[in-house]
Formats: sequence, C-alpha cells, structure tokens
Amino acid sequence: MAGAVLWQRSEGALVFLAGLVVTATTGADWWVALPVFFAPDLSFLAYLAGPRVGAAVYNAVHIYGFGAGVLAIGMVSGLPWLVALGALWLAHSGFDRMLGYGLKLDSGFQDTHLGRIGRG
Repeated sequence: MAGAVLWQRSEGALVFLAGLVVTATTGADWWVALPVFFAPDLSFLAYLAGPRVGAAVYNAVHIYGFGAGVLAIGMVSGLPWLVALGALWLAHSGFDRMLGYGLKLDSGFQDTHLGRIGRG
C-alpha cells in the first residue's frame, strides 16, 4: 500500500472513531444509529443514472464536509439528534476510507481516489 493511501486510510480510521465517540455523547440509541450509519451507501443508487451522475452523488454524501456541516448545524442549534446524524455521517465516511473505499471517479464505481476496489 502506497504511503499516501496508508495515511488516508489511517485518517479514515481516526474520523470513524471520533464520529462514534461524538455519537455516544448524544445518547443516540444503537438501534437508530446503526441504520443511519449505513444510510449514505444508498447514494450508490445514483449509478443507475450513469457513472458520472453516480460518482457526483456518491461523493457529495461521502465527503467529510457533509457530515461535519450537519454536525456543526446540530451543535449551533442545540439539537443532539442532528449532532448524532452528522457524527454518524462522518463516521461512515471515515469507515469507508479506512477500508479503502474512496471517493469515486467518473470512470466507474470501482475507481476511487484511493485506487481500484474489488477484483482487478
């Protein structure tokens, strides 16, 4: 594994853990948190419209800024459920990066900024 990819996967692991810790502080129930954690993966359905649209939608909900923005809005507005949602969204994105599932390229779902996923 190349050095830059190792760093990004390590960063993903840290974001994943931080997101879980922040979520735990909100008192969110695990049975609600679990489906919310996996909800961003529904964005892969955008690939039905083609790889360019699929990559754009998938990336829009898998960038760290999306979860961080939701978390920040939750903190400013004093809504723990929104803090939990943002933290879980961040945790999901970090989890994906930790496992090597990066942001998608226009060429197809298997091509990411961290390299090709799946069987080569």
